[in-house]
Amino acid sequence: MLMSVPILAPANAVEERVPTSSRFVANPQRGDLAIIVHKSNPVQNLSMTELREYFLAERNHWSTQQKIRVAMREPGSPEREAVLRLICGMNRDQDFTTYFLRAKFSEQVIEEPRNLDSSSNMIRFVANVSGAIGYVRADEVDPSVRVIRVDNLSPGDPG
Repeated sequence: MLMSVPILAPANAVEERVPTSSRFVANPQRGDLAIIVHKSNPVQNLSMTELREYFLAERNHWSTQQKIRVAMREPGSPEREAVLRLICGMNRDQDFTTYFLRAKFSEQVIEEPRNLDSSSNMIRFVANVSGAIGYVRADEVDPSVRVIRVDNLSPGDPG
């Protein structure tokens, strides 16, 4: 899935507004995000609702009963901010942290997402952990991971 979001602009820069339903583009650009999974994962497509449930640990197993391991970029990274806003529906990193603290306190969540400090570490983690799901900029995807469709849209699909 490629989400066209201005993730490379400084926080105080004027940016184009992107609807929360996201906009998909025919040619991947530097700011587009790709949702990636381990190559052995049989899942080809997720709805945005399913994706949100995975990232918020509301679902903790794939349809194959394999445990899901969510990987997030480190707090403050532009990619993380885009995922929090578009997938998780949260405006601040603090909201995400609070969500997991509450879930952990109420014993609803056993494992929080893994925070990784670079795209190369994200790709390496997803490539090496069979139940992993994460995200990178579309121009950073390599053959060691697989990009999945979201709402039946593949990277580069118009609409």
